Amino acid sequence: MRKIDLNNFQVATSETARDINSRIMLNLVRKHQPISRADLMRHSGLQRSTVSVITEQLIAQRWLCEGEVGQSTRGRRPTYLHLNENRTGIFGINIQPLVTDIALANLNGQFLAKETIPTPHNSDVFVSQLNSRIRSWMVQYPMMAYDGIGISVPGRVDLSSKKFIFAPNLGWEAADLKSQLEEATGLSVSMENAANACALSEFWFGKHPEGVHNLVVVTVSEGIGVGIILNGQLVRGSSGLAGEFGHVAIGEEGPKCSCGNRGCWEVFASNSATVRYHNDLGNGKSVKTFGEVLTLFGQGNQQACHALERMAEYLGRGIAMLVTGLAPELIVIVGEVTQVWDKINPIVADVVRQRSSTHPAVRIMASDSAAQPRLRGITALVLQKHFGAPLIA
Repeated sequence: MRKIDLNNFQVATSETARDINSRIMLNLVRKHQPISRADLMRHSGLQRSTVSVITEQLIAQRWLCEGEVGQSTRGRRPTYLHLNENRTGIFGINIQPLVTDIALANLNGQFLAKETIPTPHNSDVFVSQLNSRIRSWMVQYPMMAYDGIGISVPGRVDLSSKKFIFAPNLGWEAADLKSQLEEATGLSVSMENAANACALSEFWFGKHPEGVHNLVVVTVSEGIGVGIILNGQLVRGSSGLAGEFGHVAIGEEGPKCSCGNRGCWEVFASNSATVRYHNDLGNGKSVKTFGEVLTLFGQGNQQACHALERMAEYLGRGIAMLVTGLAPELIVIVGEVTQVWDKINPIVADVVRQRSSTHPAVRIMASDSAAQPRLRGITALVLQKHFGAPLIA
């Protein structure tokens, strides 16, 4: 049960009730489209007159469109409703240390345009490049009303200042990217770290059973990030730094991490760690990237196989920590490692069974890389302003 924050609350009014019911209608249409007004009434439990007033209002505001007319054995033939895909466009930006993905999505989270550019080392140059591409797409899709920009970053953003406060793998020092991009484009900007964006993607668009409200996403790349949704709420903490399990030490005498500490989870279980394991074996040609390790593994290379097995062992140790501490229903792994999930999963599952004393019922699965979880999640960050529960009390 949520405690009412008496320092930051909004009393419920008749307008609050209408807002909640409108969002319920939007979400029901999003889930079941195309759907008739009669079915909306059955799904929501609201009276016919209330459903009629709300749907007409949402049509007038261009959130919904009327589509084809259905069949009826008696009475009036139903007219089906669906989301108006052309109403709102959302720009999603996924910043990574080497490359940045840029996309334009519609209300259904479908990508209308997508491009990948090298990530500059200077935030000023970066803003200039983004502004150019965003304005080009706005001209290309003039029918859209643009709702904002969502940015996924490989680090943490301070909740009050909206500046980078922790992005060791990116190298930008306290960049005020939000203000810079808002000034350049005239659009509102929402920022979230990559792991939280993936958690939002899984929560809003994931292919898992209905009713999952406690899930954890582990992003595995040059570092390790963790996004947490508990009781249907994204966990950020007081400063936005909640979830930095990648920088929890699991071996005090381990290698030095980019954060300055030693033995962090990510120096044992990341892509970079796996490259190091492969090269330390010293039985063949050294590699520079995790992709090369995967290629060698696919060719039956035993050195690559041993490196991946060691990575899986440490992934399991960290995941066992999450299982014991958070007891989620679902843990989703995101990253290139999912390409060899058949190899990784049995090792991870075995380690979790051995090291998680509470043994909660948790499902561990690989994400669908084709779903573009970082980009899709960051568009969900913008979309939830309209589809999420309103902030009251």
